[in-house]
Amino acid sequence: MAGYWEGPEGEECPRRTWLTTRVGAAAGLVGAAYRIVLLQPGSALAALQMAAADSVTMATLGAVFGVTTCLSAQIREEPEDPLNYFIGGCATGAVLGARAHSYMTGTTVCLGFGITAALMKIGNKEGWRLTGPPKL
Repeated sequence: MAGYWEGPEGEECPRRTWLTTRVGAAAGLVGAAYRIVLLQPGSALAALQMAAADSVTMATLGAVFGVTTCLSAQIREEPEDPLNYFIGGCATGAVLGARAHSYMTGTTVCLGFGITAALMKIGNKEGWRLTGPPKL
């Protein structure tokens, strides 16, 4: 997501939303490819429908995250607060729960995505790294 972390939070919402939507769509395509290989649908049309549904769902989740995070930063007037990312992740989880027609799925994914997104923001602010030599 090159460019997502550039600039202050809460600004350039359309650009940030476009970036998260693209990442979601790409993740959906990768997931759909694995799903098609593993489940082997009966026809090419079924495979295409599966890929389209997965990609659109993931792109929607990316867009919801981008919009919610950006608007939360604007409304709360605290652009660098990890709570904005928790709110964005939770909204994304709620959309996924609505798609699955399950309150339990929505609640669980809300908490999971929210905590993960907040930790991503905290890690970015504090310079956490997953790879490379340790900072001493």
